[in-house]
Amino acid sequence: MDTPADQETAALLRDDEHSRRAASFGAAASADATHRPDYPAAAIRWALEPVTRPPGHQLRILDLGAGTGKLTAQLAGLTPDSGRPSIVAVEPDPHMLAELHRQQRGVTAAAGRAEAIPLPDQSVDAVLAGQAAHWFDLDRAMPEIARVLTAGGVFAGLWNTDDDRVDWVAGLHRAAGRKQVVALSAFNEQDDDGISAWLRGPGEQLFWPPEISGFAHGHVRTADSLIETMRTHSMFLIMEPEEREAVLSMVRDYLAATPQTASGEFTFPMWTLAQRTVRR
Repeated sequence: MDTPADQETAALLRDDEHSRRAASFGAAASADATHRPDYPAAAIRWALEPVTRPPGHQLRILDLGAGTGKLTAQLAGLTPDSGRPSIVAVEPDPHMLAELHRQQRGVTAAAGRAEAIPLPDQSVDAVLAGQAAHWFDLDRAMPEIARVLTAGGVFAGLWNTDDDRVDWVAGLHRAAGRKQVVALSAFNEQDDDGISAWLRGPGEQLFWPPEISGFAHGHVRTADSLIETMRTHSMFLIMEPEEREAVLSMVRDYLAATPQTASGEFTFPMWTLAQRTVRR
């Protein structure tokens, strides 16, 4: 049985790995912009569905932890009844932010963190976070999100996950020694960790209880481009180079031996998890 000291050491190691992974993405900013998938339009519509605003009011959306602007671009392309929305993107990593500026020249983008959002009080109708909210310090970030939202505004997180309910995708995970960053099972309404728990505990005075949904998604890939996508994942970014190349070599062998991925393009099965809550 682990002693309290053993448990404390394990917790420190987990925290250290989490911090290293959170800080790793800037090293792959250009590859991230090229290879990471976008989000299903249906998931974005669902996330924004509860937002109400007066007739003629331009929808104001913050993309928080925007990375290189994958979600930003989709939000900027929305055409609701009141016209195109006003989009602000906030990203802490300078390399990711520079890539966002290159990719999305017409969008306002600023350096900042979820824990200290550089926007005025009640300045946006919705805050969306794509593949980012699990990196937030929730005790600091969620009150900040509540601060910049109007009453009745929406906060939503979106996460693309590999759909390992598909046998060959599960085999790919085994070949890579990889687990989901955001497991499907973690997003039930009774989870005791993460955003749902925060909203049902410390955040219950700020937000209504969360709603959760899921959306089928796919990303057209080749074996080579899938491996390049995997290189942008934090698990691989923090590996020592020799270890990373050894693991990716096993992945390449697996893809070459798997009928669905052995030749040409294929659609990589994904599942997009979405969680939304409304500001009280």
